[in-house]
Amino acid sequence: MALFENANYDFIKWRWHAIALSAIIIIAGMVYGIQKGIPLGIDFSGGTIMVVKFEKPVSDDQVRQALDAAGSGENVIQAYGDPALNQKQIRLPQLIEETGGSLDQNARLVVGALTKANLTPFNVLNQELVGPVIGADLQRRGIYATLASIIGITIYIGLRFRFAFAIGAIAATFHDILVTLAFLFFFGYDLSLNIVAAILTITGYSVNDTIVIFDRVRENMRSKRRDSLEKVVNESVNQTLSRTIITAGTTFLSVLALYLFGGEVLEGFAFTMLVGIISGTYSTIFIASSIAIILGTKQAKGRPQGTRKAG
Repeated sequence: MALFENANYDFIKWRWHAIALSAIIIIAGMVYGIQKGIPLGIDFSGGTIMVVKFEKPVSDDQVRQALDAAGSGENVIQAYGDPALNQKQIRLPQLIEETGGSLDQNARLVVGALTKANLTPFNVLNQELVGPVIGADLQRRGIYATLASIIGITIYIGLRFRFAFAIGAIAATFHDILVTLAFLFFFGYDLSLNIVAAILTITGYSVNDTIVIFDRVRENMRSKRRDSLEKVVNESVNQTLSRTIITAGTTFLSVLALYLFGGEVLEGFAFTMLVGIISGTYSTIFIASSIAIILGTKQAKGRPQGTRKAG
């Protein structure tokens, strides 16, 4: 930790570079998402997920051909867990509205198709069935939960800090959400309830980290009124750097273990958290502080000389 003891790094010097890098990632992610479409998990879109274990190795193409022959429509086949276990995850869209069938129609279709293809003996280990109405309701509730958390955070920060700081913290929060979504699009993860839960966790994590730095900024502004806002913010970031790195580092290692050993079910959640931790630490140091300086400097120029506010 000697690197962070009495740290005196000029983070603010790189604020425009950091903002430009974030803008590139966010814009690229949004363009990619618009072109490819936002992949919704079964939780939101409705459909069926099945995990099937085969006695002998079977390729994805063999399973896909068997399902196509049965008229399953669009499907996604991928290995599940350790390849040595010969497990496949099969995802199919909901067919109820088109055929008027029962909720487990896809499950019966998969079992029938694999049995007819006579690939190898198999067992269905798990299946998830979500109807289109439930999926749409979960999607709506997920959006409401995310918006409610952001609104609550905005009100809290607005009451606790002055305008420039509040806007900086809120911008950092949106930054982390958008960067995380961009990487989810890049790596092909579907939006699911687990992903939404991770995004909400990231929101709270990012704001907490930002508030720690802004509290120190407020303290330093009261004792160093003659210093420029840029100098005070940079000094505050350095003073809290060890705490920021230790918190992010320990959290990152814990989530990394979850990503590596938590299995397929938790992979999307853990990946989202990993990206969010890195983005949250980065935005706390560069984005939130930079916006606070930009807006705070404009406010200071608009006030009569000698009337600087402390917090």
